Amino acid sequence: MSILGFIKGELLEIIEFKDDSRDTLSWRFPDDDHEIKNGAQLIVRESQAAQFVYLGQYGDCFGPGKHSLVTENIPVLSTLKGWKYGFESPFKADVYFVTTRLFTGNKWGTSNPVMMRDQDFGIVRLRAFGTFDFRITNPPIFLKEVAGTDHHFRLDEFADTMRSRIVSIFSEALASCGVPALDVASRYTELGDALLPLINPQVVAKYGIEITSFLVENVSVPPEVEAAIDKRSSMSAIGNLNDYVKFQMAESMTKGGEGGSAAAMPAQMAMGFGLAQEMVKNMQQPPPPVHGATPANALPIPELLSPGQAARALGVTEADVLASLDAGELKGKKIGSAWRIPKTALDAFLAE
Repeated sequence: MSILGFIKGELLEIIEFKDDSRDTLSWRFPDDDHEIKNGAQLIVRESQAAQFVYLGQYGDCFGPGKHSLVTENIPVLSTLKGWKYGFESPFKADVYFVTTRLFTGNKWGTSNPVMMRDQDFGIVRLRAFGTFDFRITNPPIFLKEVAGTDHHFRLDEFADTMRSRIVSIFSEALASCGVPALDVASRYTELGDALLPLINPQVVAKYGIEITSFLVENVSVPPEVEAAIDKRSSMSAIGNLNDYVKFQMAESMTKGGEGGSAAAMPAQMAMGFGLAQEMVKNMQQPPPPVHGATPANALPIPELLSPGQAARALGVTEADVLASLDAGELKGKKIGSAWRIPKTALDAFLAE
Protein backbone atom coordinates (compact mmCIF):
# COMPACT_ATOMS: atom_id res chain seq x y z
CA MET A 1 0.00 0.00 0.00
CA SER A 2 1.31 3.48 -0.86
CA ILE A 3 -0.11 6.73 0.46
CA LEU A 4 0.44 10.07 -1.25
CA GLY A 5 -0.23 13.53 0.08
CA PHE A 6 1.64 16.44 -1.43
CA ILE A 7 2.47 19.11 1.07
CA LYS A 8 3.74 22.48 -0.09
CA GLY A 9 5.15 24.37 2.84
CA GLU A 10 2.51 24.21 5.55
CA LEU A 11 -0.47 23.72 3.21
CA LEU A 12 -1.97 20.56 1.75
CA GLU A 13 -2.52 20.88 -1.98
CA ILE A 14 -3.40 17.31 -3.00
CA ILE A 15 -5.30 14.86 -0.82
CA GLU A 16 -5.66 11.27 -1.99
CA PHE A 17 -5.42 7.69 -0.83
CA LYS A 18 -3.86 4.98 -3.00
CA ASP A 19 -4.78 1.62 -1.54
CA ASP A 20 -3.71 -1.72 -2.97
CA SER A 21 -4.58 -3.73 0.14
CA ARG A 22 -7.75 -5.80 0.48
CA ASP A 23 -8.50 -5.28 4.15
CA THR A 24 -8.75 -1.50 4.67
CA LEU A 25 -12.19 -0.22 5.63
CA SER A 26 -11.33 3.37 6.59
CA TRP A 27 -8.17 5.47 6.67
CA ARG A 28 -7.58 8.95 8.04
CA PHE A 29 -5.42 11.21 5.90
CA PRO A 30 -2.26 12.12 7.89
CA ASP A 31 -2.29 15.92 7.79
CA ASP A 32 0.46 16.30 10.42
CA ASP A 33 -1.40 19.40 11.70
CA HIS A 34 -1.10 21.06 8.28
CA GLU A 35 -4.02 23.04 6.94
CA ILE A 36 -5.79 22.44 3.64
CA LYS A 37 -5.17 25.09 1.03
CA ASN A 38 -8.11 26.88 -0.53
CA GLY A 39 -8.61 25.24 -3.92
CA ALA A 40 -6.71 22.07 -2.96
CA GLN A 41 -7.40 18.98 -5.05
CA LEU A 42 -9.20 16.00 -3.53
CA ILE A 43 -8.87 12.77 -5.53
CA VAL A 44 -11.31 10.00 -4.69
CA ARG A 45 -10.93 6.74 -6.57
CA GLU A 46 -13.55 4.14 -7.48
CA SER A 47 -14.84 2.18 -4.47
CA GLN A 48 -13.85 5.07 -2.17
CA ALA A 49 -15.64 7.87 -0.37
CA ALA A 50 -13.97 10.83 1.37
CA GLN A 51 -15.65 12.07 4.54
CA PHE A 52 -14.74 15.47 6.05
CA VAL A 53 -14.97 15.88 9.83
CA TYR A 54 -14.68 19.35 11.39
CA LEU A 55 -14.38 19.67 15.17
CA GLY A 56 -16.10 16.32 15.66
CA GLN A 57 -18.97 17.16 13.31
CA TYR A 58 -19.48 15.33 10.05
CA GLY A 59 -19.31 17.57 7.02
CA ASP A 60 -19.31 16.86 3.31
CA CYS A 61 -18.84 13.39 1.81
CA PHE A 62 -17.28 13.11 -1.66
CA GLY A 63 -17.68 10.21 -4.08
CA PRO A 64 -15.28 9.09 -6.84
CA GLY A 65 -13.75 11.87 -8.89
CA LYS A 66 -11.42 14.88 -8.71
CA HIS A 67 -12.76 17.69 -6.56
CA SER A 68 -11.53 21.25 -5.97
CA LEU A 69 -11.99 22.22 -2.34
CA VAL A 70 -13.62 25.62 -2.66
CA THR A 71 -16.61 27.08 -0.85
CA GLU A 72 -19.08 26.06 -3.57
CA ASN A 73 -17.99 22.40 -3.39
CA ILE A 74 -18.09 22.01 0.38
CA PRO A 75 -21.40 23.59 1.46
CA VAL A 76 -21.80 21.58 4.67
CA LEU A 77 -18.27 22.32 5.86
CA SER A 78 -18.72 25.97 4.88
CA THR A 79 -21.82 26.12 7.06
CA LEU A 80 -20.08 24.41 9.98
CA LYS A 81 -17.07 26.72 9.78
CA GLY A 82 -19.24 29.79 9.30
CA TRP A 83 -17.86 31.13 5.98
CA LYS A 84 -20.58 33.46 4.80
CA TYR A 85 -18.85 35.09 1.87
CA GLY A 86 -16.40 32.42 0.78
CA PHE A 87 -12.98 31.74 2.18
CA GLU A 88 -9.53 32.58 1.02
CA SER A 89 -7.56 31.33 4.00
CA PRO A 90 -6.58 27.68 4.54
CA PHE A 91 -8.75 25.52 6.79
CA LYS A 92 -8.27 22.57 9.11
CA ALA A 93 -10.39 19.39 8.88
CA ASP A 94 -9.95 15.63 9.20
CA VAL A 95 -10.42 13.62 6.01
CA TYR A 96 -11.38 9.93 6.24
CA PHE A 97 -11.24 7.71 3.18
CA VAL A 98 -13.82 4.90 3.39
CA THR A 99 -13.70 1.81 1.15
CA THR A 100 -17.14 1.15 -0.37
CA ARG A 101 -16.40 -2.02 -2.35
CA LEU A 102 -17.94 -5.40 -1.49
CA PHE A 103 -16.16 -7.39 1.25
CA THR A 104 -16.90 -11.10 0.85
CA GLY A 105 -16.52 -14.27 2.88
CA ASN A 106 -16.72 -12.74 6.36
CA LYS A 107 -17.33 -15.36 9.03
CA TRP A 108 -19.94 -15.18 11.76
CA GLY A 109 -20.91 -17.66 14.46
CA THR A 110 -22.60 -18.03 17.81
CA SER A 111 -20.23 -18.35 20.74
CA ASN A 112 -23.14 -19.38 22.98
CA PRO A 113 -26.37 -21.23 22.09
CA VAL A 114 -29.24 -19.11 20.80
CA MET A 115 -32.57 -19.69 22.56
CA MET A 116 -35.59 -19.93 20.26
CA ARG A 117 -39.16 -21.14 20.59
CA ASP A 118 -39.97 -24.05 18.28
CA GLN A 119 -43.42 -25.39 17.50
CA ASP A 120 -42.26 -29.01 17.64
CA PHE A 121 -39.83 -29.06 20.56
CA GLY A 122 -40.75 -25.98 22.59
CA ILE A 123 -37.75 -23.89 23.62
CA VAL A 124 -34.55 -25.18 22.03
CA ARG A 125 -30.92 -24.02 21.95
CA LEU A 126 -29.26 -23.61 18.56
CA ARG A 127 -25.68 -22.98 17.53
CA ALA A 128 -25.02 -21.61 14.05
CA PHE A 129 -22.24 -20.27 11.86
CA GLY A 130 -21.76 -19.11 8.30
CA THR A 131 -20.47 -16.25 6.14
CA PHE A 132 -21.75 -12.88 4.94
CA ASP A 133 -20.82 -10.23 2.36
CA PHE A 134 -21.18 -6.53 3.10
CA ARG A 135 -20.40 -3.02 1.86
CA ILE A 136 -20.34 0.37 3.57
CA THR A 137 -23.29 2.50 2.42
CA ASN A 138 -23.29 5.34 4.96
CA PRO A 139 -19.75 6.53 5.80
CA PRO A 140 -20.74 8.98 8.59
CA ILE A 141 -22.69 6.33 10.52
CA PHE A 142 -20.01 3.72 9.92
CA LEU A 143 -17.25 6.02 11.17
CA LYS A 144 -19.28 7.08 14.17
CA GLU A 145 -20.62 3.69 15.26
CA VAL A 146 -18.00 1.18 14.08
CA ALA A 147 -14.59 2.59 13.13
CA GLY A 148 -14.54 5.57 15.49
CA THR A 149 -11.40 7.71 15.29
CA ASP A 150 -9.13 4.79 14.35
CA HIS A 151 -6.64 6.16 11.83
CA HIS A 152 -6.51 2.82 9.96
CA PHE A 153 -9.50 0.55 10.54
CA ARG A 154 -9.00 -2.93 9.07
CA LEU A 155 -11.20 -5.92 8.32
CA ASP A 156 -9.91 -8.01 11.23
CA GLU A 157 -10.88 -5.22 13.65
CA PHE A 158 -14.29 -5.08 12.02
CA ALA A 159 -14.75 -8.85 12.53
CA ASP A 160 -13.98 -8.55 16.23
CA THR A 161 -16.26 -5.52 16.59
CA MET A 162 -19.21 -6.78 14.56
CA ARG A 163 -19.31 -10.53 15.19
CA SER A 164 -21.37 -10.31 18.37
CA ARG A 165 -23.61 -7.63 16.86
CA ILE A 166 -24.30 -9.71 13.76
CA VAL A 167 -25.07 -12.76 15.92
CA SER A 168 -27.46 -10.69 18.07
CA ILE A 169 -29.34 -9.48 15.00
CA PHE A 170 -29.32 -13.04 13.57
CA SER A 171 -30.87 -14.36 16.80
CA GLU A 172 -33.67 -11.79 16.69
CA ALA A 173 -34.31 -12.44 12.99
CA LEU A 174 -34.33 -16.23 13.45
CA ALA A 175 -36.85 -15.94 16.28
CA SER A 176 -39.13 -13.66 14.26
CA CYS A 177 -39.03 -15.64 10.99
CA GLY A 178 -40.49 -18.73 12.70
CA VAL A 179 -38.56 -21.43 10.78
CA PRO A 180 -38.98 -24.76 12.66
CA ALA A 181 -35.82 -26.39 14.00
CA LEU A 182 -36.58 -29.49 11.91
CA ASP A 183 -36.52 -27.38 8.72
CA VAL A 184 -33.47 -25.26 9.48
CA ALA A 185 -30.93 -27.91 8.46
CA SER A 186 -32.59 -28.53 5.10
CA ARG A 187 -33.26 -24.88 4.24
CA TYR A 188 -29.92 -23.12 4.76
CA THR A 189 -30.14 -21.12 1.52
CA GLU A 190 -33.78 -20.20 2.03
CA LEU A 191 -33.07 -19.26 5.63
CA GLY A 192 -30.29 -16.86 4.64
CA ASP A 193 -32.51 -15.23 1.99
CA ALA A 194 -35.38 -14.97 4.47
CA LEU A 195 -33.16 -13.36 7.11
CA LEU A 196 -31.71 -10.65 4.83
CA PRO A 197 -34.85 -8.42 4.82
CA LEU A 198 -34.92 -8.68 8.62
CA ILE A 199 -31.20 -8.07 9.19
CA ASN A 200 -30.49 -5.28 6.69
CA PRO A 201 -32.82 -2.58 8.07
CA GLN A 202 -31.07 -2.90 11.42
CA VAL A 203 -27.45 -2.94 10.22
CA VAL A 204 -28.03 -0.11 7.73
CA ALA A 205 -29.62 2.13 10.36
CA LYS A 206 -27.25 1.21 13.21
CA TYR A 207 -23.91 0.69 11.49
CA GLY A 208 -24.12 2.19 7.99
CA ILE A 209 -23.43 -1.13 6.22
CA GLU A 210 -25.51 -3.29 3.90
CA ILE A 211 -25.30 -7.08 4.00
CA THR A 212 -25.67 -8.29 0.43
CA SER A 213 -25.45 -12.02 1.16
CA PHE A 214 -26.02 -13.91 4.40
CA LEU A 215 -25.21 -17.62 4.33
CA VAL A 216 -26.02 -20.15 7.05
CA GLU A 217 -23.57 -23.04 6.70
CA ASN A 218 -24.47 -25.07 9.77
CA VAL A 219 -27.04 -25.13 12.55
CA SER A 220 -26.65 -27.62 15.39
CA VAL A 221 -29.04 -28.53 18.17
CA PRO A 222 -28.46 -30.16 21.58
CA PRO A 223 -28.04 -33.97 21.66
CA GLU A 224 -31.50 -34.56 23.09
CA VAL A 225 -33.11 -32.65 20.22
CA GLU A 226 -30.93 -34.55 17.73
CA ALA A 227 -32.18 -37.80 19.27
CA ALA A 228 -35.78 -36.65 18.90
CA ILE A 229 -35.19 -35.70 15.26
CA ASP A 230 -33.54 -39.08 14.58
CA LYS A 231 -36.42 -40.82 16.27
CA ARG A 232 -38.94 -38.97 14.15
CA SER A 233 -36.96 -39.78 11.00
CA SER A 234 -36.88 -43.46 11.99
CA MET A 235 -40.63 -43.46 12.52
CA SER A 236 -41.13 -41.98 9.05
CA ALA A 237 -38.86 -44.62 7.54
CA ILE A 238 -40.72 -47.42 9.34
CA GLY A 239 -44.05 -46.38 7.87
CA ASN A 240 -46.88 -48.42 9.42
CA LEU A 241 -45.98 -48.48 13.09
CA ASN A 242 -48.66 -51.08 13.92
CA ASP A 243 -47.16 -53.59 11.51
CA TYR A 244 -43.66 -52.74 12.75
CA VAL A 245 -44.54 -53.36 16.42
CA LYS A 246 -46.15 -56.67 15.54
CA PHE A 247 -43.11 -57.65 13.53
CA GLN A 248 -40.83 -56.73 16.44
CA MET A 249 -43.01 -58.81 18.75
CA ALA A 250 -42.80 -61.80 16.45
CA GLU A 251 -39.07 -61.28 16.02
CA SER A 252 -38.52 -61.30 19.77
CA MET A 253 -40.55 -64.51 20.09
CA THR A 254 -38.43 -66.28 17.48
CA LYS A 255 -35.01 -65.24 18.82
CA GLY A 256 -35.02 -68.13 21.26
CA GLY A 257 -35.60 -70.58 18.45
CA GLU A 258 -32.78 -69.57 16.18
CA GLY A 259 -31.33 -73.06 16.43
CA GLY A 260 -34.59 -74.65 15.21
CA SER A 261 -35.61 -75.39 11.67
CA ALA A 262 -36.96 -72.78 9.29
CA ALA A 263 -40.21 -74.75 9.01
CA ALA A 264 -40.88 -74.15 12.70
CA MET A 265 -40.65 -70.35 12.45
CA PRO A 266 -44.24 -69.68 11.25
CA ALA A 267 -45.58 -71.79 14.09
CA GLN A 268 -43.36 -69.95 16.58
CA MET A 269 -44.53 -66.57 15.28
CA ALA A 270 -48.17 -67.65 15.54
CA MET A 271 -47.46 -68.87 19.06
CA GLY A 272 -45.96 -65.48 19.87
CA PHE A 273 -49.04 -63.60 18.70
CA GLY A 274 -51.31 -65.97 20.53
CA LEU A 275 -49.30 -65.68 23.72
CA ALA A 276 -49.39 -61.87 23.62
CA GLN A 277 -53.15 -61.85 23.13
CA GLU A 278 -53.54 -64.35 25.95
CA MET A 279 -51.46 -62.14 28.27
CA VAL A 280 -53.66 -59.12 27.56
CA LYS A 281 -56.78 -61.23 28.00
CA ASN A 282 -55.55 -62.47 31.36
CA MET A 283 -54.83 -58.91 32.47
CA GLN A 284 -58.43 -57.98 31.61
CA GLN A 285 -59.89 -60.83 33.70
CA PRO A 286 -60.57 -60.18 37.40
CA PRO A 287 -57.87 -61.69 39.62
CA PRO A 288 -58.70 -64.95 41.33
CA PRO A 289 -60.34 -64.41 44.73
CA VAL A 290 -58.07 -64.68 47.73
CA HIS A 291 -58.78 -67.77 49.78
CA GLY A 292 -61.45 -66.92 52.30
CA ALA A 293 -62.07 -63.48 50.83
CA THR A 294 -65.40 -62.21 49.58
CA PRO A 295 -65.98 -60.37 46.31
CA ALA A 296 -66.18 -57.17 48.29
CA ASN A 297 -62.58 -57.36 49.42
CA ALA A 298 -61.15 -58.91 46.19
CA LEU A 299 -58.36 -57.06 44.29
CA PRO A 300 -59.71 -54.42 41.83
CA ILE A 301 -59.50 -55.05 38.10
CA PRO A 302 -56.77 -52.79 36.53
CA GLU A 303 -58.31 -50.46 33.96
CA LEU A 304 -55.10 -48.67 32.92
CA LEU A 305 -51.73 -50.14 31.99
CA SER A 306 -48.35 -48.48 32.21
CA PRO A 307 -46.07 -48.51 29.12
CA GLY A 308 -43.99 -51.18 30.83
CA GLN A 309 -47.05 -53.44 31.38
CA ALA A 310 -48.16 -52.88 27.80
CA ALA A 311 -44.67 -53.70 26.53
CA ARG A 312 -44.64 -56.98 28.45
CA ALA A 313 -48.07 -57.80 27.10
CA LEU A 314 -47.00 -57.13 23.53
CA GLY A 315 -43.57 -58.70 23.84
CA VAL A 316 -41.79 -55.52 22.69
CA THR A 317 -39.65 -52.90 24.36
CA GLU A 318 -41.06 -50.03 26.33
CA ALA A 319 -39.43 -47.64 23.84
CA ASP A 320 -41.52 -49.19 21.04
CA VAL A 321 -44.68 -48.63 23.05
CA LEU A 322 -43.74 -45.00 23.76
CA ALA A 323 -42.98 -44.45 20.08
CA SER A 324 -46.36 -45.93 19.16
CA LEU A 325 -48.04 -43.59 21.64
CA ASP A 326 -46.20 -40.56 20.23
CA ALA A 327 -47.25 -41.49 16.70
CA GLY A 328 -50.89 -42.02 17.68
CA GLU A 329 -50.93 -45.68 16.60
CA LEU A 330 -51.65 -46.77 20.16
CA LYS A 331 -54.18 -44.70 22.05
CA GLY A 332 -53.30 -43.54 25.52
CA LYS A 333 -53.51 -40.56 27.81
CA LYS A 334 -51.08 -38.72 30.01
CA ILE A 335 -51.66 -38.49 33.74
CA GLY A 336 -49.18 -35.95 34.93
CA SER A 337 -46.03 -36.79 32.97
CA ALA A 338 -46.70 -40.54 32.69
CA TRP A 339 -48.55 -42.41 29.94
CA ARG A 340 -51.46 -44.69 30.83
CA ILE A 341 -53.00 -47.06 28.28
CA PRO A 342 -56.63 -48.21 28.60
CA LYS A 343 -57.25 -51.92 28.19
CA THR A 344 -59.69 -51.14 25.41
CA ALA A 345 -56.98 -49.30 23.47
CA LEU A 346 -54.64 -52.27 23.77
CA ASP A 347 -57.44 -54.59 22.59
CA ALA A 348 -58.07 -52.37 19.57
CA PHE A 349 -54.35 -52.25 18.77
CA LEU A 350 -54.04 -56.06 18.82
CA ALA A 351 -57.23 -56.45 16.79
CA GLU A 352 -55.84 -54.39 13.91
